[in-house]
Amino acid sequence: MSKTKHASRSLDDPALFCNRELSLLAFQKRVLEEAQDSANPLLERLNFLSILSSNMDELFMVRVAILKQRVATGVGEAGVDGLTRGEVLEAIRHEVLRLSDDAYACLRHSIRPALEHTGIRIADYTDLDAAARESLTVYFHRTVFPVLTPLAFDPARPFPHISNLSLNLGILVRDKQGEERFARVKIPNTLPQLVLAAPNTFVWLEQLIAANLQALFPGLEVLEAHPFHVTRDAEVAIQELESDDLLETIEEAVWRRRFSAAVRLQANTGIRPDILALLQDQLEVQDWEVYLVDGPLDLSRLRQLHSLDRPDLKYKPFSPYTPPELQPKSKEDLFAAIRHEDILLHHPFESFQPVVEFIRSAAHDPQVLAIKMTLYRVGRNSPIVQALLQAIEEGKQVSVLLELKARFDEESNIEWAKALEREGVHVIYGLVGLKVHSKIALVVRREGDVMRRYVHLGTGNYNPVTARLYTDLSLFTCDEAIGADATDLFNFLTGYSAKAELRKLLVAPVSLRQRLESMVQREIDHAKKSAEPGRLIFKMNALEDPDMIKLLYRASQAGIQVDLLVRGLCCLRPGVPGVSENIHVTSIVGRFLEHDRIYYFRNAGHEEVYIGSADLMPRNLNRRVEVVFPVESPKLVRRIRDEILEVYLNDTVNAHQMQTDGTYTRASRSETQGGVDSHQRCMVAPAN
Repeated sequence: MSKTKHASRSLDDPALFCNRELSLLAFQKRVLEEAQDSANPLLERLNFLSILSSNMDELFMVRVAILKQRVATGVGEAGVDGLTRGEVLEAIRHEVLRLSDDAYACLRHSIRPALEHTGIRIADYTDLDAAARESLTVYFHRTVFPVLTPLAFDPARPFPHISNLSLNLGILVRDKQGEERFARVKIPNTLPQLVLAAPNTFVWLEQLIAANLQALFPGLEVLEAHPFHVTRDAEVAIQELESDDLLETIEEAVWRRRFSAAVRLQANTGIRPDILALLQDQLEVQDWEVYLVDGPLDLSRLRQLHSLDRPDLKYKPFSPYTPPELQPKSKEDLFAAIRHEDILLHHPFESFQPVVEFIRSAAHDPQVLAIKMTLYRVGRNSPIVQALLQAIEEGKQVSVLLELKARFDEESNIEWAKALEREGVHVIYGLVGLKVHSKIALVVRREGDVMRRYVHLGTGNYNPVTARLYTDLSLFTCDEAIGADATDLFNFLTGYSAKAELRKLLVAPVSLRQRLESMVQREIDHAKKSAEPGRLIFKMNALEDPDMIKLLYRASQAGIQVDLLVRGLCCLRPGVPGVSENIHVTSIVGRFLEHDRIYYFRNAGHEEVYIGSADLMPRNLNRRVEVVFPVESPKLVRRIRDEILEVYLNDTVNAHQMQTDGTYTRASRSETQGGVDSHQRCMVAPAN
């Protein structure tokens, strides 16, 4: 790798940075490409459309909402990329319209015809035969009608509240005096959104309701019925410093979210202009916040069809591998295996069950005295939480930091926090001004005269459901220094410890940024002193932090080969002459959601690998409690380098290569054509 002469170009030049939101939309385009790819199983393509729709909802609820707030207040007018907030909002609208057109075209012209070819039909109500309509009418009156609540809008009744992400019908009726009135009916999300009209034939629920509206308005003439969908600002503002009770404050903030400002109104292209104008006026939505589509609203509902019993239209099932040393035999075997050596698991290819068993074993083992862990997103019916409750029953000391500020999981986490507290668990809700995003569990066990600490550290949440869908890494260790660091970390989280420097763990916002920067600078220093090329391989969800980007630019200028595996948004521009010629950015989008974070440093042949919960974003480095930890076993370092990082870098099936202008070029070779599918390779269990 040749060394690039340091250019005089300032690394603060806005042209060297991609816009955060536009880069995020480029990721959504890559998700859409999975739906468009005929090589993917048909129901999986449908699922990718559903994922795209959910992702777009979140984009508006959070990123667009924040931009609107900043435009309104005049805060932070231009970003590091040089674009004003108003320019970004305009660009977002342009890209969203293009993505929406492409998504609906994919559904209309590709996926629906392909589904019909396999015997599955998403029909329009008007295309159904008389027998199917009669059957649906019976279903409507028995199941749907009792759930519906028509809400009128007139001088005596105010415009009804439209909840976030709700699907509704805007209805125009005429009374016997000839006066036209508006009413709203919410499409119940508690019922199947695609209703079975005939064998393997489905119709959208809103079409069924629209066809039977006369039952809701007897004595009136139903003139028009148009579906509409509202997205509201979901960025919860929590005044922590003024709060006496964080739990109560977050409960109130989540409640207030229901009444926040609308940031997007979606409707069909055929909606009557006067009805659209009424909705805009009552929802206080401007023209640029209206999105008209030619097709069913809220494509996230397509995920329902993924549950069909059609294995021929889905990915081939696979069973995660469990290493022999972690296969369940006895509680002692698990701790003995960790004492023998550090153990690394690569999820979902290797089972998450050993993580659950680690907590369960600790709960029932009479030698275990205490369990401490952080929880961020645990999901419903969590076996981890159940194990913690069992530990309390067994007389263990249990302490849990349950982050209530985990976006969109606040209500679930509040419920778990209350349940744990009722049983006697010491629950900490989070820290003022910081979101705790780290993934760590500490088990203290008496072994003769020794008090040994066993630690699990991960890149993903303690959630067995997402652990089957996301790629993550887990490390089990009883390393004394890491155990001592874990104790100090929990003392910081639960008490008033102000200890800054830990032995091995890198913790944000205390030491993570400084240590990562120093290790990149060390690579640069090695490159200056040696003819041997340096190398950095970073794998993460997102790369946004300007200071880290500039440091990577300097590494490239020093001749270091920098390979970045960035799933989502990336604000760095690769391939800029004199700046980033030695940087390559790859995004892997495929069967599993890439979620692990890995930081590899060649370090003049003394390789170092760190993994953890932090992306290279200002929020992770400055405003969250993150834990990044070393992998010190040479065997595990080689495994991460050769069996994970290099496999991903050589992917020719799921890989998208980022270009200098921020666009991506997709790999074109399939596995059957001799290509490398990193997900498929990782699913193969070791031969031994």
